[in-house]
Amino acid sequence: MNTHNAPAPRLAADIPARLQACGIRATAQRLQIAELLLATPQHLSAEQIAETLRGRGVEVSKATVYNTLNLFAARGLIRQLAVDDTRSWFDSNVQPHYHFHDESTGALTDVALPEVQFSRLPAVPAGMEVASLDLVIRLRPARLTPGS
Repeated sequence: MNTHNAPAPRLAADIPARLQACGIRATAQRLQIAELLLATPQHLSAEQIAETLRGRGVEVSKATVYNTLNLFAARGLIRQLAVDDTRSWFDSNVQPHYHFHDESTGALTDVALPEVQFSRLPAVPAGMEVASLDLVIRLRPARLTPGS
């Protein structure tokens, strides 16, 4: 995971205030999920979060994890990413950035905005404006060419 241009990790003590600032009631399970995901800039799936919490002895259902992550994303605390057809990823870095996606491992890596340049975007329909731009650069191991 690349933390290029990512905000500094937050202390666990900051988590209840961050939830409150987003209008989220800080229940015990929400705090545990937030502390795990917001500890460092990272990309995790709901399954990874549930598995990690269970490994720590926390009893949490997959439904609770999904509901909590969807709430966090709706309130702007995290970003939900749909990178492939198999799962959603939840990104603790809400600053504008793009992603590399390693198709062989599933890993996501942040790409800072200045590292990408667009020369032109299509005209936006009348009455609309660009709210955001998502870019996922899909990676795979380089294929060897004959004679290499």
